[in-house]
Amino acid sequence: MAVNAVLEIEDNVLNTLNAFLRGLLERGVVDDLLVPQTTLAGDNVVQTLVHDVAHLSAMNPMAPVLPVNSATLVSKLTITGAPRKVGVVLRTCELRALVELVKLQQATLENVVLIGVDCLGTYEVTDYATLIADGIDPTAELLAQIKDGPPRPHDGYNFRAACQMCEYPTPDAPGVHAPDIHLGVLGTDGGVLVTVRDDLAEPLELTPASIPAGRKAVVEALVRERAAERDRRFAEFRARVTDVSGLLAQFSTCIRCHNCMIACPICYCRECIVRTTTFDHEPRQYFDWAERKSIIRMPVDTLIFHLTRLNHMSTSCVGCGMCESACPNDIPVATIFRAVGEKVQAIFDYVPGRSLEDELPLATFREDELTELGEK
Repeated sequence: MAVNAVLEIEDNVLNTLNAFLRGLLERGVVDDLLVPQTTLAGDNVVQTLVHDVAHLSAMNPMAPVLPVNSATLVSKLTITGAPRKVGVVLRTCELRALVELVKLQQATLENVVLIGVDCLGTYEVTDYATLIADGIDPTAELLAQIKDGPPRPHDGYNFRAACQMCEYPTPDAPGVHAPDIHLGVLGTDGGVLVTVRDDLAEPLELTPASIPAGRKAVVEALVRERAAERDRRFAEFRARVTDVSGLLAQFSTCIRCHNCMIACPICYCRECIVRTTTFDHEPRQYFDWAERKSIIRMPVDTLIFHLTRLNHMSTSCVGCGMCESACPNDIPVATIFRAVGEKVQAIFDYVPGRSLEDELPLATFREDELTELGEK
């Protein structure tokens, strides 16, 4: 069961959110808090693990920037068990990725309090830094729009591609594992919606209240807009890519730097096949290929690298877009992987991040699952 409450605004929305998060430490609900905080330079917001409430002055959980998918950070904190109760503040794509990592035994939720926040969209790190340098407060600009409709980026800028086509902007969306605490700001008519597990309502001294009437319409409008953009991008991709040569063309500027793999929260392998001798060929091999084919592209195995990644993680891709943000050559990796992932996930009727109870297709075998292909 969950309890809904509405926090009255203290000065502004951000201060109200920060006061609530600070209270989690002060009341002993958690011993530590993983929360986004503004860096000393002021041009970025990064996750910080805080034990002393005195060090929470720079919190900004609604900052529209995502340097890293924090599911990977929670994995580092919990893979062998968190020694103390830790609250982790996550966006929806981070929550969903963490659920997948838990099922892949790369994280545990024991001693973890999941705190989900509405996502208004995020800029690339460099764009966020530029806005700050120009004297613009991206967080305040977006929070000023939360009451009436979908938030818009600053004039002349765009949100990250993954955000533009994300149909899961809120932690209470269908297809998202419910966090222990949800902080909602979209369509809340000047308040902050707090949804918590019923056992947390008393220690947090929350008074039950109804969900603000305008929230549903605002969230639905945002989902419709993002879903339409998703479908448009997928249709364009599928029109461009109808065979292997078309897929290879998508990666024509790939330099096999592996940035996309490193940034991906689902690529967790300690020893990756693309970093073994399987992909580290002897010099003679290159010359043999050149002799047999007359010509070979260098570096080799570019398409194989991406196909290997797709084969391993397409069922668990949550569309966070960190792969595309990390690409130095602006390859639309997020669109490619989401478009392929959508098809693969549909085959298995699987929604990554939806539930801890859903079995991972990659790790589940059923004797009757290939009957459509003639297996008996």
